[in-house]
Parts: sequence; C-alpha cells; structure tokens
Amino acid sequence: MSDQKNILIIVTNHKQIDADHPTGLWLEEFAIPFQLFRQHTYTVTVASPLGGMAPIDPRSLSTSEPAEAHGDALQALQYTEPLNSINVDDYDAVFFPGGHGTMYDLPIPEVGRVVSQFFDAQKVVAAVCHGPAAFVQATQSDGTPIVKGRKVTGFTNEEEEEVKLAQLMPFLLESRLQELGAKFEKASMWSDYVVVDGKLITGQNPQSSASVAKAVIEALA
Repeated sequence: MSDQKNILIIVTNHKQIDADHPTGLWLEEFAIPFQLFRQHTYTVTVASPLGGMAPIDPRSLSTSEPAEAHGDALQALQYTEPLNSINVDDYDAVFFPGGHGTMYDLPIPEVGRVVSQFFDAQKVVAAVCHGPAAFVQATQSDGTPIVKGRKVTGFTNEEEEEVKLAQLMPFLLESRLQELGAKFEKASMWSDYVVVDGKLITGQNPQSSASVAKAVIEALA
C-alpha cells in the first residue's frame, strides 16, 4: 500500500482589514507546514475561496527568516485553486494556515461545507492561529457545530489584544469557538502549543506552525 498522501491547504484571499492595515496570510504558518509536507513526499494542493494569488500579510515578511527561504512556498501562493474546483475525495487531510485575512473569508458557508465533508469522512482537519476561523460555519449532518464538545486552540483573545487588532476584528476567534461549544485550550502567549482531539488538530499561534504540521504527519502515518 502506498504511503502517498494528498494534502489540501486552504488559504485566505482577503488582503485588507481597513485603510491602514493590510493583511492576508501569515507566511510562516503556510510555508513551514508546506515544506514539511513536501519533505514527506506528500502532494500538496493550495486552494483559496476565490482562487488566484494569495496575499501575504506584510508584517509576516519582516520576521527573522528571510522570505527567500520559503521559495517553493511563495511560488505555490502565486496561483491557488478556487475552492469550488476541489473534490474532497481526492485528499487525505485539509490544513488551514492563519493570518488575519482568514477572519474575513474563511467563516463562510462554502468553506464550512468543505470542513464538514472532511470531518464526516473522518479525515484529518487541521488549522493554526486564525486558521480555525474556517470551523465557524462547519457543522455535522445534524447541524451541530463540529467543534462542539471538542478540544481546540487558536489565536487567543489575549494575543489579539497584544497585537492591537482585537477592536478591528469581525469577532474574536477564542470567544466565537467557545460560543460554538468548543473546549478552548491555551498556553501562555506566543507559546508553541498544539491540541489534538481525534483527527481535529489545532495550533495556537505562528510559533506552533511546525508542531501542527508534525501532528498532521503523525495522524496520517
């Protein structure tokens, strides 16, 4: 039996919070898992709600790692598949990187349906930082939120206040997941922290990017 796995990564198309705050994908949350998946010879497909180029949050380009280190990952963001072209049956796992852009275009019914299909098929569903915004519209067949009663993490209210964007967000991720019935767990701010509940895998923040990817690889082994 082949060890070949197909991973779907879904990223944001949203590039502006307001006139003063450009946003998009947080690069390391995409690039580090992308590279780890590729090192395991997984086939990686990158999609977004609209398809086309995925915007990168400019603040994520000023981290210690030079953007050139993410060459293949940057190339993959030049053209993403539109979500409506994706067949869930073709993939073993779905992964949602964060970035504040995700707070605008991942909590939509189209994304929720994809998450629900992976969840119903008992496939790996993973997200990091703001990526769990993708779960907001995802329900089980009886209409129950997929996160209800499940352990998850994500970018915390405290971290959102720390980066001074809490007032600008359409909602606070930690609060919304709790409202949906999730058992939200967290470590101290900026800790590398991952929560695994069955095949639902979540990481708290950018610092958790590699650990989330490794947990996905372990779940697929």
